[in-house]
Amino acid sequence: MRERGLDPDFSADAIAQAERAAETPPAGPAAPRDLRALLWCSIDNDDSRDLDQLTVAEGMSDGHVKVRVAIADVDAQVPHHSPIDEYAAVNTTSVYTPAVVFPMLPLRLSTDLTSLNPHEDRLAIVVEMTVAPGGALRETDVYGAMVRNHAKLAYHAVGAWLAGQGPLPAAAASVPGLDTLLILQDQAAQVLNSRRHEEGALEFDRIEANAEFQGDSLREVRAEEPNRAKALIENFMIAANGITARFLDAHQVPSIRRVVRQPRRWSRIVEIARAAGDQLPAEPDADALAEFLRASRRSRPDTFADLSLSVIKLLGPGEYIVDRPGQDPPGHFGLAVKDYAHSTAPNRRYPDLVTQRLIKAALAGTPSPYSTATLDRLAAHCTVQEDAANKVERQVDKAAAALLMAPRVGQLFDAIVTGASTKGTFVRISSPLVEGMLAHGAIPGVDVGDRLRVKLDRVEVERGFIDFSRP
Repeated sequence: MRERGLDPDFSADAIAQAERAAETPPAGPAAPRDLRALLWCSIDNDDSRDLDQLTVAEGMSDGHVKVRVAIADVDAQVPHHSPIDEYAAVNTTSVYTPAVVFPMLPLRLSTDLTSLNPHEDRLAIVVEMTVAPGGALRETDVYGAMVRNHAKLAYHAVGAWLAGQGPLPAAAASVPGLDTLLILQDQAAQVLNSRRHEEGALEFDRIEANAEFQGDSLREVRAEEPNRAKALIENFMIAANGITARFLDAHQVPSIRRVVRQPRRWSRIVEIARAAGDQLPAEPDADALAEFLRASRRSRPDTFADLSLSVIKLLGPGEYIVDRPGQDPPGHFGLAVKDYAHSTAPNRRYPDLVTQRLIKAALAGTPSPYSTATLDRLAAHCTVQEDAANKVERQVDKAAAALLMAPRVGQLFDAIVTGASTKGTFVRISSPLVEGMLAHGAIPGVDVGDRLRVKLDRVEVERGFIDFSRP
């Protein structure tokens, strides 16, 4: 972390500030709405302790569904320019590794006082939307509220229940009526999802590696499959981020946006489509790519996850930019949206905390706490630090994978090429889900998306090296 400009240690002043933090912070100039009686719940990873958002749904007589997303009011405990804020502005993100988590905020805040923990009253910023039967958003609103989490739920259990493959989680079963509202949330999320894809959002199967430990021993690197509960939260968060961006625009407030510009390697995506018997235009076209992905899911479901990985790699990384009201932002190519602010995870991402302060200033009718020039600097810095954090996470992930693969040196595997440039050629095997280097530099005739047979040559756990060769 230090080599990449990240600080793994809180300052003494930040620790002291966390220790002094009040159990109930002041609400600010405007009295928040009291929404504690609504059946809010959190749905997150099984081991998550920094709960940023709650959701709740309400059926309406005309078939519409009112959805509310509550975002933890972190700013109430982390004032601008305070020691904790200064630390958070350095790293700009929590760093999650198989070995340990380096939180952006001290644990007394991120897992307690600013976490939307079950059966605790918490201040929040609420994003409210009415979802029409066809997935269009009708009335929207943003405001402060007091909320209460009635059930802490996890993706795996809720996803299995929604898919008819498991029981209703005990925490949900203990809250009368919550099962009905979870189904309503799922229905609203599905129509939002359908609407997004009709408008050109790209549809992927993301399979992520998750290192599992038994005590201090690494047991396996398990593939995290797509999950219906994750999709539910993802669709609500995308909608909430869009509403937030438009809210700030309407109040003439410059804000930080998350964008993915046109694909970095569109020509290679065209080649992959051609090899599959499809045709994409020569210039980047989100609608055409979305249709190719939908057709591929239908016709080649067994290989769609690998295709998804290849396209994601070729699209390139996202970045933060500043949107000035009245200007046309470049938008998010993968989500097919122009308005996308990061706002839903202020415990773990600094741009979200900045956005929260902009929202609160707009609600209070006070000047923005950030100049446009300051936002420009923050956007650039957050982009750099997020990339650094991703590299740290990948390196430790690879170290964990190398530890697991050490006994399998010399074995053969089926692999897919995930990277091909002058920096190196990289491949991923699927069982276990591990990525490594095939060669230094590019290999002629080998590119992202190609399938190869590879041999594991060596591993170096301390440096996270996993080296393959072509047998």
